[in-house]
Amino acid sequence: MLDYLYTTQYQMGGIVAISVGRISAPNPENYTHALYMRFQRKENLEKFYENPFFLKVLKEHVLTYCHGLINVDYESEVEDDMLSIFRKGEEFNYGVEFVLLISFINGVSGETVEHALTSLAYLTLGSPSLIVQSTQGLNFNSSSMEYTHGVVIRFRSVEAFEIFMGSKEYKDMWQSKFQPLVQKALVLNYSVDPVGTEIM
Repeated sequence: MLDYLYTTQYQMGGIVAISVGRISAPNPENYTHALYMRFQRKENLEKFYENPFFLKVLKEHVLTYCHGLINVDYESEVEDDMLSIFRKGEEFNYGVEFVLLISFINGVSGETVEHALTSLAYLTLGSPSLIVQSTQGLNFNSSSMEYTHGVVIRFRSVEAFEIFMGSKEYKDMWQSKFQPLVQKALVLNYSVDPVGTEIM
């Protein structure tokens, strides 16, 4: 299934980076697999959802085995560097992809939400020995609004992921900045291996 999803990047333009994997730990929603894709422009994403090849893959190789799926789309900037944009190079060959989907409580001000997200961004920027890249943003997928925001962090290794998630700084930040504001959160992570290895 994931092999077919991975190959979609070769069948259409606009996809600049992709990672797929089996979710490493059980979660309340019972999600089992995850797909992360970066598009060059918002228009490329819109075309992707309507692409016949993708729709065929979805119908024949995903929905047949799938009990449910969720999409979260957001805009974010990364370092103006080819390796960072396309997620290429040694740093991106291995690691752990961490996905955090958040639904903030209705009525919480945009400024308060932004302050919480900025706190997380600063914490990730201050951990270059553990984190390769971090992006976050407001979900604009009108057909899937269960979560209002998405965060994706690429860790250098399983050990780096465990150190960061277990750190006092992260726990304190989550408890003080996010916990009072969050209505619902989904935390997922999966291992990333070099292309050509088994991902099912």
